[in-house]
Amino acid sequence: MQESMAYSGVSRSVDYAAGDSRKFRERWDVWHVAPLHAVHGDCNRLRSRPSPNALKALRVDTSLSKDFGPIDLGAMVEHGGLDIMCLNKYCNSSSSSSKSDRDETFFKKLRVSLTENYPQKNAEVLSAQYGTHLLLIGASLMLALSNRGPSVKEEHLLSFITTLMILQLLWMLWYIVRKDRQRSLVSEKDAHAGTSWIRGGLTLLALLSLIMDAFRIGYFVGYQSCISAVIVVYPIIHAVHTISQVHFLWFHIKDVINRYKTFERFGVIHAVFTNLLLWCNGVMSEAEHFMNNHKRRLSSLGFVNHSIGEFEPDCNCTTSACTMFSSSVYYLYPFNIEYHIFVSAMLFVMWKNIGRTIDLHANRKKPTTRTTGLIVGPILGLVALASTIGILVVYIIHVEKSLEMRETAIVMFYCFGIVMLAFMCAAGGTGLLIYRAEGLPMDTSKNPSRQLDAEVLLGSSVGSWLMSWCSVVAVTATQSNPQYRWCSLVYSLLVVLEKYVQNLFIVESLYRKRGEAGEVCEEHEVGAGGTTAAPEIFSVAASMGPPYDGIINRAYDQHQDKCCGALESEQVENGQVYGCTRKPSEVPLAVGAGLEDKGKKKRQILKNIAVFLFMCNISLWILPAFGCRPQYDNGLEQETFGFAIWTTVLNFAIPLNLFYRMHCVASLFEVFRKV
Repeated sequence: MQESMAYSGVSRSVDYAAGDSRKFRERWDVWHVAPLHAVHGDCNRLRSRPSPNALKALRVDTSLSKDFGPIDLGAMVEHGGLDIMCLNKYCNSSSSSSKSDRDETFFKKLRVSLTENYPQKNAEVLSAQYGTHLLLIGASLMLALSNRGPSVKEEHLLSFITTLMILQLLWMLWYIVRKDRQRSLVSEKDAHAGTSWIRGGLTLLALLSLIMDAFRIGYFVGYQSCISAVIVVYPIIHAVHTISQVHFLWFHIKDVINRYKTFERFGVIHAVFTNLLLWCNGVMSEAEHFMNNHKRRLSSLGFVNHSIGEFEPDCNCTTSACTMFSSSVYYLYPFNIEYHIFVSAMLFVMWKNIGRTIDLHANRKKPTTRTTGLIVGPILGLVALASTIGILVVYIIHVEKSLEMRETAIVMFYCFGIVMLAFMCAAGGTGLLIYRAEGLPMDTSKNPSRQLDAEVLLGSSVGSWLMSWCSVVAVTATQSNPQYRWCSLVYSLLVVLEKYVQNLFIVESLYRKRGEAGEVCEEHEVGAGGTTAAPEIFSVAASMGPPYDGIINRAYDQHQDKCCGALESEQVENGQVYGCTRKPSEVPLAVGAGLEDKGKKKRQILKNIAVFLFMCNISLWILPAFGCRPQYDNGLEQETFGFAIWTTVLNFAIPLNLFYRMHCVASLFEVFRKV
C-alpha cells in the first residue's frame, strides 16, 4: 500500500515538475553558477532525505539532457523509501562503479606501456646486450676451437652459426611479408643509408662469396665419407643466407621502422651480430691458414720447427679437384670477410634508424656533379695500382727463397710503401688546405650513416696504429741491424701520419656543406668582421646606367622577387606557364665568372685527390689481403715481443687494417660524389 502511494506521489511530482518550467529554470540557474562542492552537498541531502519538495526542485526539462541523465523511477525506492540519484554530471553515481573505472584505466595504461609505449631506449639497450652476448658466445667457441682440443670441434661452431643464420632468414622472411601486406602505408626512408653504388659493390662481394661456398661444397663432397654433415650443410645455408640478405639490402635497407619497434630492434641487431660472427669466423680461418704457411716458410729457411695445426680429413678424397678447391678457397676469403663486415655496418645504420623521425630537408639526396677535369688523380692512381700488383708478385716469389732474397723483398716493400704514403699525406694535406680556404660551414644535421663512417674510421685505425708503434719500439730496441731496419721505422711513422691526415680529410669532406647556387653572392654580402652586412632598403643608383635613375626601393625589389618565386612555383605545380618579370642580376658578369672558375678549379683538385686516395687505398688493401705481410717476415718485432705475443697482435691488427682500407675506399667514393 505504501509502495503504491509512493509511486503515485512520484508520478504527480513529475507531472507537476513538467508543468512548471519557470521555477525549475530559476532553480537550475542557481545550481549552474554554484560551486561544485555545493552541488555535491545538495546531491547528498537529496539522496539522504527525499521529500515532495525535493522532487519539486528537480524539474525535468528535455533541453538539459546533456547535464542530467535519465530518471529511473524503479530505482528511486529502496526498502520502502525514495532514493534520488544525483543527476548532475559532476556527481559520482556509486563507489563500486568508480572503483571499476579506476581498475579499467589502470589495466589500460599498463597494457599500453608494455606494448605501444615501451621505452625505446630500454629496447635499444636490451637488444644491444642480446647481440653482444651472441658475439661473446661465438668468440668463446672460436677460442676453444683454436686450441684444437677434443671438447670443442668445428662442428659445434658451425652448428651455432648455422642456427643464427636460419633465425635471421626467418626474421627477414617475416619482415618482407609484413611489408608486402602493408604496401598501402607510406613508410619513411633514409636517403643516406645504403647508396646504390655501395649495394652494387656488396653484390659483387656476395657473388665471390657464393663462388667460395661452391668450392667448399665441392671440397667436402670429396670427403663425405669421413666428415660431419654439418660441415656440408653450413656452406649451403650460407649461400641461401647470402642471396636472401642481398635481396634484403637492395629493397629494405633504407627503411625507417616505426611499427613493432621493440621486436624489430632484436631482429635487426640479430642480423648485425650474425654477420659479425661470420666475419670473425672468416678472419680466424684466414689467419690460421696464413700462420701455417708462415711456419712452413720458417721451417724451410732453417728456423725453429713450429708445429703446424692444419686440419686434414682422415680419409682420401673421392674426386681429383679437392686440392684445387682447398687452395682456391683461401684466395676468396678476403672478399667474403669484407662482405660480412660491410653488411653488418649497413644493418647497424638500419638499427639506429628505428623509431627515428626523418628531417625531410636534411634527407634530400644531393645531385652529383660532373666528372670533368679528372686527369692527374686517375693517372697517378693507376700507376700506384699497377706497381702494387708487381710488388705483390715479386714479394711472394722472393720471400720464400734464401735469406738475402728475403731481405731484398722486404726492403723493396718498405721503399714502395714509403713513397706511396708520402704522396697520400701530401694529397690529403692539400685537400685540407682547400677546405680551410673555402670556409664553408659544417653540416650538423642528424645522419646515422655519416656518423658511423666517422666512428668506424677512427676505430679501425687503432689496429694499424698499434702495429706501427710496436714496430717503432722494436726498431729502436733491437740489437740486430738488418738493412731494412730504418726503412721499417720510417714506414711505421708514415702509416701513423697518413691515417691521421686521411681521416681528417674524409671527415671534413663528409661534414662540409656543399656549395649550392647562390652562395657566391651570399659570401660577398659578408662584412670584413665576419658578420653579414645589413640589406639595403634604399640606394642611390648614381653609378648605374639607364633605365635606372634616382632612388631604388630594394625592399620592394626583394619582396617582388619572393612573390615571383612563390607564384612561379605554384604555377608549375598547377601546370600553368605564366611568367613573372624579373630584374636583371646586379652582380657584374666578370666577377661572377671569375668566382665560378675559381670554385670549379677547387672542385677539380678535390676530385683528383679523392680518386688518387681511392686507388691508393685499394692498393694498400691488396698487398696484405693476398699475403704480402712483412710484419711476419722481418723478425724485428718477433725478437722484441716474442712469437706468441707478436702473432696475437698481428691477428688483431691486420683484419682491422684491411677493413680500414676497404672502408676508406667506400668513404672516398662518397667524397668524390659529394664534391
